[in-house]
Amino acid sequence: MTIQTETSVPAPDLTYSKTRGLVANLSAFMKQRKMGLNDFIQKLSTNSYACKHPEVQSILNLTPPQDPELMNSNPSPPPSPSQQINLGPSSNPTAKPSDFDFLKVIGKGSFGKVLLARHRSDEKFYAVKVLQKKAILKKKEEKHIMSERNVLLKNVKHPFLVGLHYSFQTADKLYFVLDYINGGELFYHLQRERCFLEPRARFYAAEIASALGYLHSLNIVYRDLKPENILLDSQGHIILTDFGLCKENIEPNGTTSTFCGTPEYLAPEVLHKQPYDRTVDWWCLGAVLYEMLYGLPPFYSRNTAEMYDNILNKPLQLKPNISNAARHLLEGLLQKDRTKRLGFTDDFTEIKNHMFFSPINWDDLNAKKLTPPFNPNVTGPNDLRHFDPEFTDEPVPNSIGCSPDSALVTASITEAGEAFLGFSYAPAMDSYL
Repeated sequence: MTIQTETSVPAPDLTYSKTRGLVANLSAFMKQRKMGLNDFIQKLSTNSYACKHPEVQSILNLTPPQDPELMNSNPSPPPSPSQQINLGPSSNPTAKPSDFDFLKVIGKGSFGKVLLARHRSDEKFYAVKVLQKKAILKKKEEKHIMSERNVLLKNVKHPFLVGLHYSFQTADKLYFVLDYINGGELFYHLQRERCFLEPRARFYAAEIASALGYLHSLNIVYRDLKPENILLDSQGHIILTDFGLCKENIEPNGTTSTFCGTPEYLAPEVLHKQPYDRTVDWWCLGAVLYEMLYGLPPFYSRNTAEMYDNILNKPLQLKPNISNAARHLLEGLLQKDRTKRLGFTDDFTEIKNHMFFSPINWDDLNAKKLTPPFNPNVTGPNDLRHFDPEFTDEPVPNSIGCSPDSALVTASITEAGEAFLGFSYAPAMDSYL
């Protein structure tokens, strides 16, 4: 790979046709980014051209993964109608949807929506993630949902991870009551500004790395780092969210092999369906940092087969408009051989000590004493300027805040079985008030 020296290069003139091409490329990128991996694979499998590509054929030829979390694909047998679901330890066992006024849709996922909600008694604002049990059970994703809940329980000690206040369930839905963060997705701000200056990218990358390092210290691999899962709080600090693809109990030298993630950010070892470890998170950090500096992920192509081939085989190409330290960090994080990747030997310590982060005082960073490079300037909880209108313009479903009648409760409990035993949770009152 030829590394260009850091010299000033005049920007090429953007003709009308080039501008249209750039807009089309970005539009396709945005559209593909909104697709879930499962939907994406289904679409990919219907594309005859893409399916002929050997790497895509290998990826689509998914044998049952040798991963304990997916080995038992049969849902739990349903209990008898009279059997009650054990809601688990909870200091708020009476929580119910009618406790909240659901105001706006602020996010959507495969199994439900995230809504801005105001608690009727204390008038505090929360982000409430509402998931449909039927959709989760249909795709046999209940273990991932429970894993997300487990990871959320461990986030209370870190400043850059979204916090769970409590969770509860009705017969047909699960509810996560989360911190409300309204500075906008990093993806939203990247869309608007196209790329960030290096000091701003460094600040975000440092806070992201701190959060990942904390998860790794708990033997959790995040696996789905992307700008859509990175929020800014009202002051401009990073908040990592959406832990549905987290893998728990991965020791420092442990591996897993589940094929999951987001296409643009899949590490080569995941595409190869090889066992992988926590270094997949450092690959994703490199991809996000690259995107912050350049505007698109490092190996992006509108043609997905070509993009996968790029990830596996194309050398990393770095334009000359970044510092030598940034170049060196990206080369270390986006190393295709995970055993040579920055972070393989000493995990977060290697990232933290890299020269790119030499301006960062990590103690001050974790104490939120460093002034963020961008202030979202939100006026209060009702200020939704940084949320995509695609979400906020959607009407709040009437069913979100309603509990089904008793006949439906019995039927749904029978159908859902014991899949969500122990889901409900609330910490001791003094830990979150």
